Amino acid sequence: MTISARDRIRDYSSSPARRCSSGVVALATLCLLAADTLSAAAGPKPRPAPDDYTIAAYYFPNYHVDARNEKRLGKGWTEWELIKKATPHFEGHQQPKVPLWGYTDEADPREMARKIDAAADHGVDVFIFDWYYYNDGPFLQRGLDEGFLGAKNNDRIKFALMWANHDWVDLFPARANGRRDLLYPGAVTPETWDRITDLVIEKYFKHPSYWTIDGKPYFSIYELNTFMKCFGGAEGARAALDRFREKAVAAGLPGVHVNGVVYGVQVLPSETAVRNPQQLVRFLGLDSVTSYVWVHHIRVGFPTQPYKTAQDHYNGNYRNNARSFGVPYYPNVTMGWDATPRTEQGVAPFVDRGYPYMGVFTGNTPEAFRVALEGGKILADESLPEGQRIITINSWNEWTEGSYLEPDTLNKLGYLEAIKAVFGSARR
Repeated sequence: MTISARDRIRDYSSSPARRCSSGVVALATLCLLAADTLSAAAGPKPRPAPDDYTIAAYYFPNYHVDARNEKRLGKGWTEWELIKKATPHFEGHQQPKVPLWGYTDEADPREMARKIDAAADHGVDVFIFDWYYYNDGPFLQRGLDEGFLGAKNNDRIKFALMWANHDWVDLFPARANGRRDLLYPGAVTPETWDRITDLVIEKYFKHPSYWTIDGKPYFSIYELNTFMKCFGGAEGARAALDRFREKAVAAGLPGVHVNGVVYGVQVLPSETAVRNPQQLVRFLGLDSVTSYVWVHHIRVGFPTQPYKTAQDHYNGNYRNNARSFGVPYYPNVTMGWDATPRTEQGVAPFVDRGYPYMGVFTGNTPEAFRVALEGGKILADESLPEGQRIITINSWNEWTEGSYLEPDTLNKLGYLEAIKAVFGSARR
């Protein structure tokens, strides 16, 4: 890490040597500034070392048995059932995807330990869990609570929460006739928000493996519009975040790093994009923003979209907006996109009906993903401050959306090896 003259002067002036005369300090200041000037003249600064980056992969925990799912979909149901039944929808369409490790139970600490080791060995530093909590309580929590927190090696990587506060609609599978039953509304009451914040502070934020930025626990909100609905608008939402931070400080933490997911294209049937995200981010006092997946920023061609084209469109969108938020904007790299496992298989012709009846990415080989990671690294270098060169990855295990790092029988560990090739192993 390069230390500037300003930092060296600050360190010097706060040390016992500050008892020297002001003239000596002034002379030291001039010498250090001159040295930095000569260093700058010698050429551009070297690119950041691999350990200057943090790789945070989203984790979608619908691959364990949950009581809500069982009540609706049958005993023992997990989203693996959709993966098993997936079929090709057009010539050359590669389905079904077959997990190399089998149809594992992520709530089993031993299975989660294998995931943690693979992630850490290949350069993933953080799992950001898609975390669900509705007015009637938590959902899909066992993958984190029993799997990750129960794994003996959970000190190898960090974890964090992205409150996935979108409406939960019936997509398992989604009907070809367009009917989407609302199961759990994403907007919660202020009382539920209080329960959520109390829970995350006590149960998660204080865990030694919880991810922090500048010492503050990272907490991401998926839908800012839905969050505002909970409190009657932006002013109430800002007050709710202020109370959240105050609670964290009262619990002995330095605060909360609140991140917002921003996007312009609605994918899920219930999603709503923020019309003026820059203004809202500033008003809410968010600490950073990021993306969840590339398709939130581009229109996907049908039936296919070249992966490289999607990458170029996302990177261009990022560059156009990176400086506009006034806070760090962490770039995203998406491994792929194919939501067809969530469609009814063989019931109707495959036509563009909107999610999940939509186009898929093609050409997203491990090598193409490696190139995309290099592109994400460049975006981080261009726009992010030292200490916050963070890149989010979609996703560790979005199998039914065709975006996963976990090994399959076709590419084995290829996508994980791409991360290691670009960023090295985990930097704990």
